[in-house]
Amino acid sequence: MGDSELSRIVKSVKLIMDSESLSGLSEIYFPCKSGHADKESDMSLSGLCEKVKKCKRCQLERGRTNVVFGEGDPGARLMFVGEAPGRDEDLQGRPFVGRAGQLLTKIIGSVGLKREEVYIANILKCRPPGNRNPLPGEIASCRRYLEKQIDMIQPEVICALGKFAAQTLLNTETPISRIRGDFFDYRGIKLIPTYHPAYLLRNPSGKKDVWEDMKKIAGELGLKVPRKKSV
Repeated sequence: MGDSELSRIVKSVKLIMDSESLSGLSEIYFPCKSGHADKESDMSLSGLCEKVKKCKRCQLERGRTNVVFGEGDPGARLMFVGEAPGRDEDLQGRPFVGRAGQLLTKIIGSVGLKREEVYIANILKCRPPGNRNPLPGEIASCRRYLEKQIDMIQPEVICALGKFAAQTLLNTETPISRIRGDFFDYRGIKLIPTYHPAYLLRNPSGKKDVWEDMKKIAGELGLKVPRKKSV
């Protein structure tokens, strides 16, 4: 590499760092080049988690008990993205641990995977008061953290659970009912929206649609689906 090329790279990195600094960040996280995260990228994921725990970008930090960063295999081939933590998640600091979380675990198992073999996160890392819907400003403040998680994990498939996850990641206002079950491109990663487990608790008839979506995911990942009719 010549001196001029090295100088150009240094200047580019400095511009990025200056921009990030103005936004309140002091570190830059680069995406993994391989399909699976290695030890170094796992450490970066942990570092990002510590940064999120100190976040005060929006008013949600005032009422949180715990930040709910995400959990699972940092080298997961499949990543689930939900909406926001609920009461149980806020208390435990873990995503999807309430009734909807129990159903998500069954959904994951429907394609022969265990919860610890995937990665689970949310658009928001803090619980909205009364489990209300996320506000646009809260999503805008928090989505960068999710984007960095995705860059570090580099899953082969992302399953967006529900309206807010799908519309945020795809930058669309199209209803979930119209985009559910189709694959979309998210920065080179295949993304498929499906119904949120909380929706399925209220509308059990939607389980058959989620089962069809999970079979599509299994096909994309080359997974052998256990013999069962639904989630």
